[in-house]
Order: sequence, then C-alpha cells, then structure tokens
Amino acid sequence: MIFIGKENVSGILDKGIKAAAVCESGETVVFETRDCYDDAVVSEERPLGDKDNPIENPATGPLYVKDALPGDVLKVEILDIQVRNWGVMRSSASCGVFHEDFSERTARIFQLENRELKDGKPAEVWFDDTLKLQLDPMIGVIGTAPAGDGITTDTPNSHGGNMDCRKIVTGTTLYLPVNVEGALLSMGDLHALMGDGEVLICGLETGGNVTVRVSVLKESGLKGVRIPTPFLNCRGDVMTIQSAGTLDEAGEMAAKAMKEFVKAAAKKDDLEAGMLMSLLSNMAVCQVVDPLKTVRMEFPLKVLEAYGYVLP
Repeated sequence: MIFIGKENVSGILDKGIKAAAVCESGETVVFETRDCYDDAVVSEERPLGDKDNPIENPATGPLYVKDALPGDVLKVEILDIQVRNWGVMRSSASCGVFHEDFSERTARIFQLENRELKDGKPAEVWFDDTLKLQLDPMIGVIGTAPAGDGITTDTPNSHGGNMDCRKIVTGTTLYLPVNVEGALLSMGDLHALMGDGEVLICGLETGGNVTVRVSVLKESGLKGVRIPTPFLNCRGDVMTIQSAGTLDEAGEMAAKAMKEFVKAAAKKDDLEAGMLMSLLSNMAVCQVVDPLKTVRMEFPLKVLEAYGYVLP
C-alpha cells in the first residue's frame, strides 16, 4: 500500500508541483493529513497558533496516477477516514456568517477519545457537560490539479478543492476531472464533524489518515453517459457539486449538471428529466465561507438504476 506523509503538503493545487507518489489505476493509497490550521493551533491560549507562516488548508500530495490523461475521470473511493484524537475550532472577526459577533480570534480544543466504531456505536465527542455529538468524519479539501493556473487550497472550483461537502465520508465515491497528465490528486482539511454551510468559518477541524482507492475511467468506461465532475455517490444518492461566486449561481450550475446527467442516464427528454428533478432531487448548501460558494444537488441512484443505468 502506498503512503503519502503529511510532510508532503502544499497550499495550492498546481500542475507544476512534483508528485509525492505514483500509483497504478486501481491501487490503494493512504494520505496523512494536517488540519486546516497546519497543525499550528494546539492551545486555547494561543488561537493564532504556534507557526510563523502556517499553510492555509494544507493538502497532502499530489498523487500521480499512471494512465490518467486529460479528459478522463478519476474515481476516488473513500475507503476509510481515521481522525486523530483531538480537534479544534476557531472563531473569526473577519470571515464567516457570524464574524461581526467577535472582536478577536478564539480557539477551543476538543478531545476525540473514542474515534472508532465500538459495539455498533459511532464515535462521539462531548461539546460541553450536557451535549454529546456523534462524529461523522469528512474530507474538506480534495481535488486534482487544474489545467491552467494553480488554485489555492482555500478555494473550490471545477477541479474540486475546498468544497467542504460533508457528504465526502467513508464509504462514498468521488469522481473528479483529470485535467493534466497523472491527475495529481491531493487532499486535506479533515473535519470530525461539520454542518452544511460551515457557517462559523470552520467545522471540528482535525488531521488524520485517509485511505482511498483511485481508478482511471476512460470515455469507453462511461458507456456514453458523461459524469459531471465533481460528482459524488453517497449513501444511496448521487450528487453534483458546483462552486461559484454566489449561491444562486452555484445552485443553478449544480441543478443543470444533474439534469443533463439524469437525462442521459435515464434516457429522458428535457421535460421528463426536469420533472424527475423537481419531484426527487434535493439541493443543499455545502459551504458559504470560502472565496467561492458551494452547492450540491442530490438525486436517488435507485431511480437511475430502475432505468438500467449502472454507475461506473
């Protein structure tokens, strides 16, 4: 199994960055990640952290996938997410929906002592003396290198990046575009728990190890139905994920991308595909705090399977 350590991080996804590892299509790879604060915030007394120049949202990688060429699709199966035994949250006086409520940054450290499934019960964390929350670890930053200029890891776009989609969890499959030779996959910014919107400015930020299986899908393997990347298969639903300057723009992009996919996968015309979308799809906000806003559109996979479609 290939392992990429957290010393291999960058604050930008860029085709010019040398690959940290190389794998074959179908291989399993472990990415060791830092948290979004570059592992710098380790004390509530020092909310600005202990590093002079921390990397914002450091992403581990990149991984070069053999035989991945521009125009292909990279299938990333999230096999496991193991988070470390603590997480951190910070307030911000300049970013997030509630930034006007704060005059300075504060930090709070949470202990994640029961991090694994035990006796059929999921891991939990105490929020305070009264409330215990169930963890649902997810990947905040995951993407391939863009074809043009590099894109910083605080920004989502068509390559993936800082989508902060809380559905990118263990057991899901993410489909990303291959824009450059080798795809150059990177990831980081784990959250032990996060709500849709990420409204404060952060989730329960943590580091850990992500185990994935990566496969290259050629045009012939898509069987005539183009996958509108970034695209997610999660817990019975498929999802288009789109980012734009406003939520209105991102929502419209996600809806249109899903309609075209449903139209092709179910072999429907515009009217019937639109009807199915209005009846069965759900639109949700992933995050509102990044330079571009992110929206996902969810649609039940079983409906497409009823029409004979098989997701590669």
